[in-house]
Amino acid sequence: KKKKKKNGVATSMWRFAASRGVVPTQRLRAFSTASVQKEKYFDKILIANRGEIACRVMRTCKRLGIQTVAVHSEADANALHVRMADERYCIGPAPSSQSYLVIDNVVEAIQATGAQAVHPGYGFLSEKSKFCARLEEIGVRFIGPKPYALNAMGDKLESKRIANAAKVHTVPGYDGEVTSVDHAVELAREIGYPVMIKAAAGGGGKGMRLAWNDKEAAEGYRFSRQEAKSSFADDRLLIEKFVEHPRHIEIQVIADTLGNAVYLNERECSIQRRNQKVIEEAPSVFLDPETRKKMGEQAVALAREVGYESAGTVEFLVDPKKNFYFLEMNTRLQVEHPISECITGVDLVEQMIRVAANKPLSITQKDIGINGWAIESRVYAEDPHLFLPSTGRLTTYIEPSQSHDIAKGPLKEPQVRVDSGVYEGGEISMYYDPMICKLVTHANTREEAISAMKKALDAYVIKGVKHNVPLLRDILCQPRFVSGEINTNFIPEVYPDGFQAYKMTEVEERQMFSGIALMHLKRLALDDISPMPHRHSVLTVQATSRAGTLTKQVDVDWENDQPARFTVDGVTAAVSSDWSVGSSLCAAQFDGETVLLQHLQRNGSTLKIRFCGNEVEAVVRTKDEQEAFEKLPPKPKVDHSSELLSPMPGTIISLSVEAGQEIVEGSEVAVIEAMKMQNKLLAPRSGRIKNVYVKVGDKMDGDQLIIDFEKGENIAHN
Repeated sequence: KKKKKKNGVATSMWRFAASRGVVPTQRLRAFSTASVQKEKYFDKILIANRGEIACRVMRTCKRLGIQTVAVHSEADANALHVRMADERYCIGPAPSSQSYLVIDNVVEAIQATGAQAVHPGYGFLSEKSKFCARLEEIGVRFIGPKPYALNAMGDKLESKRIANAAKVHTVPGYDGEVTSVDHAVELAREIGYPVMIKAAAGGGGKGMRLAWNDKEAAEGYRFSRQEAKSSFADDRLLIEKFVEHPRHIEIQVIADTLGNAVYLNERECSIQRRNQKVIEEAPSVFLDPETRKKMGEQAVALAREVGYESAGTVEFLVDPKKNFYFLEMNTRLQVEHPISECITGVDLVEQMIRVAANKPLSITQKDIGINGWAIESRVYAEDPHLFLPSTGRLTTYIEPSQSHDIAKGPLKEPQVRVDSGVYEGGEISMYYDPMICKLVTHANTREEAISAMKKALDAYVIKGVKHNVPLLRDILCQPRFVSGEINTNFIPEVYPDGFQAYKMTEVEERQMFSGIALMHLKRLALDDISPMPHRHSVLTVQATSRAGTLTKQVDVDWENDQPARFTVDGVTAAVSSDWSVGSSLCAAQFDGETVLLQHLQRNGSTLKIRFCGNEVEAVVRTKDEQEAFEKLPPKPKVDHSSELLSPMPGTIISLSVEAGQEIVEGSEVAVIEAMKMQNKLLAPRSGRIKNVYVKVGDKMDGDQLIIDFEKGENIAHN
């Protein structure tokens, strides 16, 4: 098909495509091509997605010798997935509602590039039957299930009816659509609190609210409906009983067009916040072989009932007695699919491509085993203490060293896999999900996988945005996680007052103080302030983090060509490091043990580092400087109690107050939407509002003033 210019002169498809940005792009990463496809699948695949999942799909395509096309919004013109692809095509402005979610724009890209198949990734159009049907109309293969399966299983209301028909265990609840606030409250009372209100379409934790009483049910209906409409363009809701103290365990299935279907064991996804998964692992410490088999067989039965083709995930809630209940089926590739690939040795993306090409699965159920243990940490650009998204440019970005390869037998050493979609200098935008990467470790045992994950997180350098690495690392160290005693309430139960900081052991404290002193002395030597090596130094190090402030004396003895001797709290350790000033990562040897410290920033004698996940601001002083410091008066504290600032960049979608109004502490002031999540902002205290500085629709920056109170007023309310 040809396009015509305004003057009526026909141009070739190539010239038209080139005018829209369909051009070969530079490859930034090397991919193994040793295992190219032996069977003919497709010549060119378009990935209708962005970020890490688009990059993930491209890696398999390149290994199979398949050309790839990236679609992108204007904001993503320089994104990593665009740079990795063989061709690119712009599909609209930054908001996903004007680009990634617009079927006509994606179809235009398909036709302009001549792609034969489309992999949708997850999210966006991946579960939209209209998109799949449109591709069928133009003769392009959708690498996923057929429209009827998308309609049936992508809709939580319909999928629950089908699950009941297939004799799959389901959660008690209302099988119809919740139509109003009053209806939600009425149903909640009939089912019995607590209940879960959630979107009938979509997933990813969006459009979900837990309610324990009538007030929360009414509020949950409101927020769930708004989020569902914003994220999925479908505001239908359902309501069901909330299973208390459950585990969230899901079964990976894949089926071909010839009637073959298998399950690839389970994934434990119980560590969640805001109903979004944070850390996943495979297999689950909780399941025994008998329960695993029952869940797997029910998952396959459900897939067969609906005539399912391609990869899908059947999610279950499992109570403490190992009773399991169908939650939903995700008719797409899951975010956490890499851990299933690790323990089974199966490339799920390749199998999806095979199925779309009408090839049989290359595996049978007897081929599926469990090889070791895999853990995935979702690294997000967000404040780990408030769970609020963070936007900005990645000024420094260094991923842990990767050593991943699909293994069929015991591993010689733990492996690390990084599925990311960002690069140093790239931007984390307010328009999209804040995920930076999926960090995966695979080892022979769970203990080894946990240890490898902690080391990988320590080596992960991310500057320019806030991130949740501190929380991820702390979770891995929690006794309940180590023992496997987890459920979906893990985060609120372990962190009832919110996550603050990792509590270091005495050994780790000594390592941190010695490391700070080491970095400080190396900097002094570089500045020619003091010669190196030092024969003897006595330093006072004051380290401040969210855990509090600690001050310790560090005695350093340094001999030529010998490791320095650092003494903290009366304990001496031999310390050496080839760290060069300016490098972000410092690997130091403490009595033969390798310890990682991240150098974040330095200003005079003040050094900012990250150690064991904690961000620490340290001040290093000589004996004389410390004595002078102790004589200084304390700095006055700044009072922000009369102001409410925006905790993140975003858009004001509702405003509940006005100037002159008296409000109670904790009452709703506004709702701000960022990265498709709606966040309720509450009054920091009671009082009379002096000024309101925003209106509905305003775009907000982080720390932007929203309201302030009349000074001196703190109205008491009964």
